[in-house]
Amino acid sequence: MGHWWYANITEPGKLPLLLALSAFVLTFAVTRTITRMIRAGKGPFRNITPGGVHIHHVVPGVVLSVVGGFGAVASGRHGVTAGVFAVIFGVGAGLVLDEFALILHLDDVYWTEEGRRSVEVVVLTASLVLLVLAGFSPLGVDDVSGDEQQSRLSVILSVVINFCFVLIALFKGKARMAVVGTLVPFIALIGAIRLARPTSLWARRFYRGRHRARSRAVLRAYHHDVRWVGPRRRFQDLIGGAPDRVPLPPPPRS
Repeated sequence: MGHWWYANITEPGKLPLLLALSAFVLTFAVTRTITRMIRAGKGPFRNITPGGVHIHHVVPGVVLSVVGGFGAVASGRHGVTAGVFAVIFGVGAGLVLDEFALILHLDDVYWTEEGRRSVEVVVLTASLVLLVLAGFSPLGVDDVSGDEQQSRLSVILSVVINFCFVLIALFKGKARMAVVGTLVPFIALIGAIRLARPTSLWARRFYRGRHRARSRAVLRAYHHDVRWVGPRRRFQDLIGGAPDRVPLPPPPRS
């Protein structure tokens, strides 16, 4: 175990990244626990509202991210200082991305349907960092053999091809597959060869006169959403809390 830890974590300089990821996930979990307690009116925690202004936790998150980011860049990948700044950055990033939906919408949508975006971004970020820790490199550079690495043309060609897969998947409306595909090119390839989402740029451009392809895309998107929207929402509610129920408008009077 000690040899594996040194060869895969310490020697490659991945310990700060591991510490940052751990701090990131732990901060998100603790923050969501506290906000759910505040929402339920339990425990000693309350919103911070000096002078009647609600201070969202994204504010200290930005400060910690800036301090930890610059500190990590200045301290390198080895040593105690690098680990400390990595933890600071992870805490700040956890606070910021927990309110990603607020930044996106410029509105307090924390406990609304739009607030689910924060949970999605946190899960996606943690997954990507785990892939990096596992040894995956952007656009499949780690898949190039030693002989091919001696040829700059081979490396550039590999990066360009994989980047094209990522772009095609993105234009087909498969944003998650495109993002993960930057580290796992096979995922981007699957997204690139499958039918586009019916509302994507690709569908509007290439399916305009192909009614059969557009109908297949609509049907596939419908079956996919019906199959996965329930489990995805339950997973988001489990780790982030269920959004507020919007009351239905009263029926019109006759």
